[in-house]
Amino acid sequence: QVQLVESGGGLVQGGDSLRLSCAASGRAFSVYAMGWFRQAPGKGREFVAAISRSAGRTGYADSVKGRFTISRDNAKNTLYLQMNSLEPEDTAVYYCAARATSNSDTYTYSLSGYDYWGQGTQVTVSS
Repeated sequence: QVQLVESGGGLVQGGDSLRLSCAASGRAFSVYAMGWFRQAPGKGREFVAAISRSAGRTGYADSVKGRFTISRDNAKNTLYLQMNSLEPEDTAVYYCAARATSNSDTYTYSLSGYDYWGQGTQVTVSS
């Protein structure tokens, strides 16, 4: 089992940058593929980005491709999401999620594929 705690959210203006962090504790972080999801007011939770255990593979939603970068530091048990050129449409609660897997080079876009979730951090982008 792993516990996940997100941080780094806040209120920014359009065009600004933020870096979210997700600190993991419990079972070894390196056994989990990781993902970021977000949920805007009145909408369902949606995929943002994912990264394999080894960090060798990453994937992004089309809406954030080229603006967001997912990374991880297995030595620090931490997942990151660098968000650049933020837009008001990026306003949401951002969640990190972990998926236990024996495969070091896979990740998933699917919410149901993740076993553990953090509590979320609010990102608000003003126009």
